Parts: sequence; structure tokens; C-alpha cells
Amino acid sequence: MCTAVNVQTPHGDIYFGRTMDFSYPLDPELYVIPKGYKWNNLWNTHRIENQYRIMGIGQDISPVILADGVNEMGFAAAVLYFPGYARYDAAGSGNSPELPVAALELVNFLLGQCACVDQAASILRIIRIVGVEDPVTESIAPLHWIIADKRGACMVVEKTAEGLHLIPNPLGVLSNSPDFQWHMTNLNNYMNIAPSQQSEKEWGPVNLTPFGQGAGTFGLPGDYTPPSRFVRTAYLKNHTVIPETKEGAVNACFHIMESVSIPKGAVMTDRCAPDYTQYTAFMDLCAGEYYFKTYENSQVVSARLPSGQWAGIKSLGKLIRPAQLEEWNT
Repeated sequence: MCTAVNVQTPHGDIYFGRTMDFSYPLDPELYVIPKGYKWNNLWNTHRIENQYRIMGIGQDISPVILADGVNEMGFAAAVLYFPGYARYDAAGSGNSPELPVAALELVNFLLGQCACVDQAASILRIIRIVGVEDPVTESIAPLHWIIADKRGACMVVEKTAEGLHLIPNPLGVLSNSPDFQWHMTNLNNYMNIAPSQQSEKEWGPVNLTPFGQGAGTFGLPGDYTPPSRFVRTAYLKNHTVIPETKEGAVNACFHIMESVSIPKGAVMTDRCAPDYTQYTAFMDLCAGEYYFKTYENSQVVSARLPSGQWAGIKSLGKLIRPAQLEEWNT
């Protein structure tokens, strides 16, 4: 599951966010990784050195794998599931000149090497994206990616049987399968939906009137399938008022994603496990700030990418925190 969105404020600030919907219980943490950090790719064929400081949400599965993040240049990336469509490259031999990057570690790699979407596209064309089993699902996860930068560029990255697809994404929305181009074509089915109220209609001698406000949104899909979540997010992103203040903009962004946030139990897998929204996060690409809330706690927490230098990967803390209800004395 999962949904991602890229929002621009009236001042031109970019907020890049996502829901993390998953049926396996995660224990995510907010990590910071320094510039100059060196690490081995999962195939142990290359030693990689990060060119930029990174802040991202991920999990330590030896190594730390990021699901989303932003670097000091205002470049961001997030990974989403892409079942039935993702096809990866063969790993190749150890002597191959092309760097094999596991699909699992692609967010880490891009954030450490890229300053913008254009640079990421250039690098993606000369590496191999390969499949590696992850210990959480004990499978090779089918994935695709959305990347964005503080200048407003946004792109979808998909690796299918037809090859690598680097698709500009001016809409700034992504969900899961089918492929991104299918979702864009599907939007044509909903071009009649509008925030304005419908007027009265006459069908011969019969006068038809709307039942109430919101009649213009009749037909907006309300289920949790990837196509419906894509359509709802696209509609809300393009019609929600984004305030000029930072606090107002962040609040509006989280309201957009509420429409695709999945309560536990509303969607069950064939393993009888709930697929639900474990966290929702937004990144201010211009300021290098993270905002997140979790299923257990709706209080939005913020963190800023630290300056300076530090040793190794550092956790700023676990996302999952117990909720505390504020009591008003009467």
C-alpha cells in the first residue's frame, strides 16, 4: 500500500510526504546520516561514500534501510510497493562496471549521492537495480519510487519488464499498482468532479436538486485500492487551500493525507493481517525539516536535519510513542 504527494505552498516551499501502509509490524526510527559516511552495498561489491547529509525514516535490519528521507540539498525520495509490475536487473558479475544497488537500499543511495531530480535521473541510468530478500517479509519486495527536489521537480522511478522508466510527475502523486502512466490515464474518468456545488437540473417535467453541499464531488472513489487513493489524493492536493504560514501548510498537508489513511482492520491481507497506515510523514525540502505522526499518536512531531558532522548513523528516536490525552478540568 502507501500513498505519496508533493505539495507546493504559495511561497514556493515544497512539502514531500507519504503514508506508510504495511501489514507487517514496523519499528521505524528517524535517522540522520553524515556526509562522508561510507557503506557497502548489499551485494558487497562496492564501497559507497555519501556526498550529502541525510535525515530519513527507516528501520535497522542490519543495515539501516530508509523508506523515505531528505538530504541537505533539499532532494527527497520515498519507496512504495509495486506488486505485479516491478522487475529488477540481474546482479551481474563482480567485475561488472555497473554498480548494483538493491531495490531496498535505493532510497539510501539516491539521498547520499544526488542533489536534485535531474542528477538522480542521470545516475539511475548507469546503475543496476537488483532484488534482495528483506528479513521483514522474507521476500524480494516489488517496489517503485517517487523523488522530488526543492526546486519543484518530481519524478516517478519504475523498473518493469520493459526496462527503466523515469517519468516526470507534475501532478506530484503516487500510490501502488498499476503503473504510474495507467493512474494518470485513469484520472480522465474523474474530470467531472469539482468542489463547486451542482446546480438544479430539469429532466423533462422533473426538477432535480442536490441533497446538500458536496454534490460536485459525487463519484469521487472512497475505497482504499491504489487507483482510488491516487484519485482522491490528486483531487485533494489540487483543491485544498494551502495557507502561507508554515504551521498552516503542514496542517493542510496532513489533512490531505487523512483521506487515504487506513484504520487498522479496514483492510485485511490474505494472511488475516491488517494493512494499515503505520505513520504519515512530510518533509519541508527547503528547510530540511521532518514532520510525522503515527497510528498510535496523532500528535505531529518535528525534527530538523542537524548541521555539522557526527560519527556514523544516528537515531533521533523511535516514531512509535504512546498517546497522551490532554485533560481539561471542568
